[in-house]
Amino acid sequence: MKTFRFLVLISTLMLAACNESASVPTAQEPSRDTVAEFCGMSLHEHSGPKAQLFVRDRAEPYWFASVHDMFAFTFIPENQHPIVAIYVTDMGRVRNWDHPEPGTWVDAHKALFVIESNYRSGMNETEAVPFGAESDAQAFVAHNGGRMVRFDNMPMRYILPDQSSDVPSSRDRTGGQNE
Repeated sequence: MKTFRFLVLISTLMLAACNESASVPTAQEPSRDTVAEFCGMSLHEHSGPKAQLFVRDRAEPYWFASVHDMFAFTFIPENQHPIVAIYVTDMGRVRNWDHPEPGTWVDAHKALFVIESNYRSGMNETEAVPFGAESDAQAFVAHNGGRMVRFDNMPMRYILPDQSSDVPSSRDRTGGQNE
């Protein structure tokens, strides 16, 4: 009987783990009609890396014409959405920096971001250029300057220069409330 209960417990835990991972959406590809969250313009009108952010209870992602804009969205206190996934363009895998090809998404939490480089986004703003491989990020820094940071170490002052602190708002960047 103990063995049976143990097997039921293990099966229940395994099912819960499968259901939990199944709830994380996969990266989508923008259509010609996809509009960027902040500027309201077609995503395809902007060159460079893009981002998509999924929140709980919303099937469609928020789209961003730049990775910088995605970080701004996560830092702004008014955007208290429970974030379930964020994907960014892996610029080390693209052949066309102006119009990255489909299938070049990487989980933002696994990416390296080059900041403070001479690269500018499609709106001629500073950009956090994402890479899935450290070697690609290092090669980019060698040619364009800047430094590498991980998602959780993105300086708020780089994204929102008018902020007096590098401490994110009252929530963490995964969408959950800080306790």
